[in-house]
Amino acid sequence: MSTLNVDTIDMGTVVDHIKAGKGGKVLEILGIDKDYKHRIALVMNVASKKGGTKDIVKIQGKIVDDKTANLIALISPGATINIIKDEKVSKKFRVELPEKLDGLGTCPNPNCITNIEQCKNSFTKVDGANYRCHYCERKFQADELA
Repeated sequence: MSTLNVDTIDMGTVVDHIKAGKGGKVLEILGIDKDYKHRIALVMNVASKKGGTKDIVKIQGKIVDDKTANLIALISPGATINIIKDEKVSKKFRVELPEKLDGLGTCPNPNCITNIEQCKNSFTKVDGANYRCHYCERKFQADELA
């Protein structure tokens, strides 16, 4: 097995244990695109000690807030976020699906009032990874909202 080395970052975020193939979506959620001025590492389909494969995202200069962590949880519940300061992990936590999402995500129903008028989205977790839109009352899988 070969080893892949990625430079350390002095301040930023590492998102680990992302579902394989979802690392690009995590970058999108974080607002990272080709114009981002700092170092970014996206490692996809790497072996996981827990079995299977995972993606890893490492971003210099960006700290993930709670709101963004909730969006990451929608596409990869159980992902781990490491906040890096002075080249050391200052905070580490696992993202979990929240019970309620207010002002986050997008309702996949094109006829929902939230997609027609300027109003804040609101979703409530109903079971497992499913959420119900407060306005159109339709049920969606978490990853459909991200």
